[in-house]
Formats: sequence, C-alpha cells, structure tokens
Amino acid sequence: MTIRNWPRVIALADMNAFFASIEQARNPSLIGKPIGITNGIKGSCIITCSYEARSYGIHTGMRVKEAKKRCPTFIQLPSNPILYSKISTDIMTILHEITPDIEIFSVDEAFLDMTRCKRIWDSPESIGKKIKEKVFSVSGVHCSVGISGDKTTAKYAAKLHRPNGLTVIPPWNAEKVLKDVAVMELCGINKGIGAFLAKRGIFTCGDVGKMPIGILGQRFGNPGRRIWCMCQGKDPEKVKNDVRVPKTIGHGKIMPPNTRSKNIIHMYLVHMSEKVAQRLRRNALCAQKFFIGLKTNNGWIGSKKIKTVLPTNDGRQIAALCKIILKQYWRGEGVYQIQVTALDPLQEKGQIDLFKKDNNNKQDKLNKTIDYVNESYGEFTLAPANLLNRTNMPNVIAPAWKPYGYRQSIFHAHKKNNKILKKIFRLNNK
Repeated sequence: MTIRNWPRVIALADMNAFFASIEQARNPSLIGKPIGITNGIKGSCIITCSYEARSYGIHTGMRVKEAKKRCPTFIQLPSNPILYSKISTDIMTILHEITPDIEIFSVDEAFLDMTRCKRIWDSPESIGKKIKEKVFSVSGVHCSVGISGDKTTAKYAAKLHRPNGLTVIPPWNAEKVLKDVAVMELCGINKGIGAFLAKRGIFTCGDVGKMPIGILGQRFGNPGRRIWCMCQGKDPEKVKNDVRVPKTIGHGKIMPPNTRSKNIIHMYLVHMSEKVAQRLRRNALCAQKFFIGLKTNNGWIGSKKIKTVLPTNDGRQIAALCKIILKQYWRGEGVYQIQVTALDPLQEKGQIDLFKKDNNNKQDKLNKTIDYVNESYGEFTLAPANLLNRTNMPNVIAPAWKPYGYRQSIFHAHKKNNKILKKIFRLNNK
C-alpha cells in the first residue's frame, strides 16, 4: 500500500504498559509475570501494570490489596520516575530522526506527522516498523503504532492490537471503520459530550454522522464541530510541536486509605503546594485561582475557585489556601487522595509588583535561592519543616508528563537530553 496519494499521513506511537514494560526489560525474570507499579514499595494504589496482570482484571487505580485477591502471584514494584523520564526522553529524541513534525502527547505517546516526508517511505507498514525499531533500540520496550490520515483515527488504530501491534487505516476507509465504534471510545470525547449525544439517541460514530454538524457546533462551538469530523475519520486537528502555556499545573497524591489525621492530611497538602509552586516558578508562571480537593468515600470535597489576593508562585500562600479548605470543608471523614492545582496560570511579570509588600519580594528571592539549592542537590534538600516526615511519600511521574516544556519533570538527572531536545525543537521551528 503506497502513501503518496494520502492527503496526510499521521502515526501514533503508544508504548505498551510503559512503566511495567521498562521494569520487565531491565529485569528479564519479570517477563511474563503479573507485575504492578506503585508509588514506592508501600504504595497502596497501582499506577500501571503489565498485560499479564491485566488478564486477571487488574487495572490502573486498583488497590494492591484487591489485585492480590485477584492474582495471588501479583508482584508489586516501586516506581522509578527518574528512569522512566529518561527513557521517555530518549524515545522522543530518537523519533525526531524519523520526522521533525512530532507532538509529544504524554510520557508514553507521540503523534508523528509523516506528510512532509512521505515520498521517502514505501508504505505505511514500513513507517510503523521503523518507529517500532527506533523505540525498541533506545528503550528495550515494544510499542503499538496506529497510522491513518488524521490524529483521532491514528490513535484509535494504535489501541486495536496491543501490545506490540501495527494497524493501518487508510483515510478513505476511516469513516467505514469508525461507523460502529462507540463515540466514547474516541480520544477527547468526555462524559459530558457523551451524555449530550446519548440523550439524542446517538451512541456510535455513525450516529453522529447522521446529525447536522450545527447541533454540536451550537452547543460546544469549534470543539463540537471537530468532534463531528472526528467521528467521520476526518479530524482536522494538526500535529502540534509547539509548547503552549498550560491551562493547569497540579500535583496530587494517593494517601493511606481512610486517613483521618488532620496533621497528616495537612502535611500532604503542604507537600503538593510546594511542588506546584516549584513548577510555577520553574516556568516563570504564577496563578491566582486554585483547585484544592480531598477525596473521601462520598467523592471530592473542596473548592475550585479559591483565590489568593494576588497571583503567586509561593508555596506558603498556596498552603494557606489549603488550611482554609481543611477548616471549611473537612469534617473528620477519611481521606484517600488530595489534589492541589493552579488554574489558568499566567506569565510572571518581569518587574517587581507595585502592590506587593516588601517582605513578599524578599520571599521571592528566598524561593529562588531554595530552587537553586534543590536543583543542584536534589528536590526538597531545603523544604518547609513540616515536610520532614514525608520520607514515605516518594515522587511518581504523572501520566501526562512530557520531556520538555511545561510538563518537564522535576528530576534533573537527564538535563543533557533535555538540552538536546530543545535544540532540535528550535531548529524544527525556524
């Protein structure tokens, strides 16, 4: 099958059970065994698991206790974020040897736009094989590849034959292939949109094609019109290799089940506040609105609209908001998870704010000094005193982590790779 007459050629590389596959690659005795990755050896919640574990019904987010009930031979392993971030960076770097037009979608996924270099490839299959070879050469892990004429169909294709699959859906077949696919299976269609369509008796991509595009456009604007096109295998969205200002910057932690100690909950909130503040400062951003939430048996409690007086990237001010949330919303119920997220961050001003008190400007200088020490000697070498007991709270790489830009990891063991990536990125955008 030739691709020279394809209007666009889009590939999606998806690393299969990425963290678990890395552990199996570096320790062959784990190959073929049901393993799960947790946040530290004492972690109670599964971050990801091998396909062998998934065959028992084990999945991301499941408690280790439940996993061991389903599979007595289940093996729990602590996460190794520095290793995962380094390998992700290596993968994304080598993929630039195939095409300069890459969108790093998450820690283990990347879109490759092959349109500008399609004349040098014999077939989509040859592209897929080359992607798989490159990924394996630097990581030792396999990936599934989907290739089609748009991003949504390519992503759908990549998950059809996992692990280690290669699926090609020609652009002229995309609408037919998606016809009977449930709308909710497509990336980017959330429960709200799904419910809107379900109320109108629309459940499959083919059903969407029978409704006027204006109905979705009127309700959801341009995203609604895009959804209509996605369901026809004609997603117009381009592969984006620019790094945009994030809409949110957040950190959360799974806590020991049913935590009722106010001091422990507060310590976790302070920890997340400092991590959010560090990432804001690293990217010269600040925020005024925050979501601070506690997850209990009855769902999330907290506030999405709590604000500081002025935009900030100071962990103390964010932690002060957490104290308010605890006082106003928490009534002693057991907490399972916490989340601190900066909403709509803005670029930090390059000059001192006229309305800032002098002691706040001193705090800014102190924060910069602390950041310098922590970058040089390790995260939280200097930290608030009430985080001294956080030793059982190891870091974990987020699923949406990216090896450069605003999602860059807090780990600096692979700075050299990041510098190389940034050079490639600048060259691609000249």
